[in-house]
Amino acid sequence: MSTQTPDDDEAAVRGRLDGIIEGIHAKDLDRLRQVYAADVVSFDVEPPLQHVGVEAKLANWARVFAAFAEVRYELRDLDLTVGGTVAFGHGFGRLSGTLADGTVTAGMWVRATFCLRKDGGTWLVAHDQVSVPLDLRTGKGLTGLEP
Repeated sequence: MSTQTPDDDEAAVRGRLDGIIEGIHAKDLDRLRQVYAADVVSFDVEPPLQHVGVEAKLANWARVFAAFAEVRYELRDLDLTVGGTVAFGHGFGRLSGTLADGTVTAGMWVRATFCLRKDGGTWLVAHDQVSVPLDLRTGKGLTGLEP
């Protein structure tokens, strides 16, 4: 019989998402690899429409790390639902820092969704999605919004 409580699972999921933040701040692809399922599907703000598999997800992060001399990520207003072997959450994320050319950027707020599954007792991100609202008249993303 498991002694794991729903609160323990929520704390573990939050810990996994904190692992993403820590991995980004450290520009540590090995740390990020530990957070994602091997078959993760990611809908990011960059093309293509989807990144499939952990190697594609890590290649996306590698491009981010190459663009930034120093990178920061924050996640706020995270709302989680955790049950059994699946969890999902949504909130707002912002990537910011100093670009490789020395430009300091405050970044932009995006909508972030995370779906996790418990595999062998470990919570892994199986899907994530990042998006910005769209102005239907112009077809352009609205990147100046704040939570």
